[in-house]
Amino acid sequence: MTTPRALLSVYDKAGLIDLAHGLSELGWELVASGNTAAALADAGIAHRQVSDVTGAPEMLSGRVKTLHPAIHGGILADRSVPGHLADLDRQGITPIDLVVCNLYPFSTQPSVEMIDVGGPTMVRAAAKNFAHVGVVVDPAEYQGVLDELRARGRLSDETRRRLATAAFAHTAAYDAAVTAWMRAGGPEAASVAPGHDDVLPERLELELDRAGGLLRYGENPHQRGARYRLAGRSSWWDGVVQHSGTALSYLNLFDADAAWRLVRELASGPDHAVAIIKHANPCGAAIGDDLATTYRLALECDPVSAFGGVVALSGPCTEDVARGVADGPQADVILAPRWEHGALEVLRARRKATRLLEAPPYTGSTLELRTLGGGMLVQEPDRFLSTREEWEVPTKAVPTDEQWRDVELAWKVCARTSSNAIVVVNNGQAIGVGAGQQSRVEAATIAVTKAGERARGGAGASDAFFPFRDGLDVLARAGVAVVVQPGGSVRDEEVVAAADEQGIAMVLTGERHFRH
Repeated sequence: MTTPRALLSVYDKAGLIDLAHGLSELGWELVASGNTAAALADAGIAHRQVSDVTGAPEMLSGRVKTLHPAIHGGILADRSVPGHLADLDRQGITPIDLVVCNLYPFSTQPSVEMIDVGGPTMVRAAAKNFAHVGVVVDPAEYQGVLDELRARGRLSDETRRRLATAAFAHTAAYDAAVTAWMRAGGPEAASVAPGHDDVLPERLELELDRAGGLLRYGENPHQRGARYRLAGRSSWWDGVVQHSGTALSYLNLFDADAAWRLVRELASGPDHAVAIIKHANPCGAAIGDDLATTYRLALECDPVSAFGGVVALSGPCTEDVARGVADGPQADVILAPRWEHGALEVLRARRKATRLLEAPPYTGSTLELRTLGGGMLVQEPDRFLSTREEWEVPTKAVPTDEQWRDVELAWKVCARTSSNAIVVVNNGQAIGVGAGQQSRVEAATIAVTKAGERARGGAGASDAFFPFRDGLDVLARAGVAVVVQPGGSVRDEEVVAAADEQGIAMVLTGERHFRH
């Protein structure tokens, strides 16, 4: 019986020594390259260097070391084909039974020198020949591989196939990261201004890693769900710490993402901000000097809808804030950038099931994707392009300094509300939200109905232009004093005239914020 041979060539040395010790104890011959060989030598583990096997020294500063028939012949030979075995025998090549290789950390250190060549070649070769060769790209697999070799003396067909699948995914994610970097300009990325073809190329490579296990279920109990992230990259979710409460669900994640994005946008100025989200739509939002008061103001928008929602706080959750939230309706999730110990104790005692999350700053995706009948719709994320200084006021009435604060708040909240959307704000507080309506008039009616008398003197926002004056008339009858909208309708003059007729100030931003 021939001695099994393992080829070790890893950038990440985690677990390497324990794996090498285990293989040596099982009688395996070890072959290693470069720094991997140096690590084994330092640990006193017997091994052969790749250059001893190939008869050729490493060259080009290590760029060429494993690219040799003595290595790839040993990996790729199909042991069930007599001709392959005869070729190995003629060339004096020993078969390789296990390849342990992980690649340069390109995702975290992108550069030309971090583009691995020999590693992916070995990994793909071993994965292709999974019927005879095991391939391991993740140190987390080392112990399981050793356990199976000790128990059976070999890796099962099922294990080799599973490891090969993971290996192909590993190289695919690596290539996708390199491709994205090159499209962004590669080494000259800082000096390359991307065009539309760079942002939305003809071919889009996506590789996703599941972050954690399966969720309890998806949107509904009959659907399975999980959170994924771009392979080799992290998101703000990976930095979230859950201090208390039951496990997060699919809808918790979806709504919390919307809440954290909105509250960060609202808190871009000097004010504290609170956003309350239900079914991915704001049902409360406010800005103010004091976070506990700001929460109360946000809740007043629609306390009935806030039950079972997500609360996002722009500042640390103090004990005072926690008591206010605990006195309010049940929240499924509460997010804050930091938690004081007393605040955690209050909510753990009074809201045992509520998920208390400490979250890092929000970071969105570079692209947004939605499934479409077996394909995908892809777009750049929506963002605010224009500023208040660029907005137009075409009406005779002009917003006061106090009204401008409400105009900007209404505009931001409306942009993150499902279309058609109308939002009414007064004195730093959202007081009426009409979301997801087919008719803009209906959205306005819902918003002012929720606002009631509080709408008088407030600001209204529309996520898209008013196609007719009827939606504006609904806001005017409720007493709204200023309306912000994108403009761009063929009837803009008619709508502006309607605003002048009713003494309303109107602001045109020049940008639409549909959200479906």
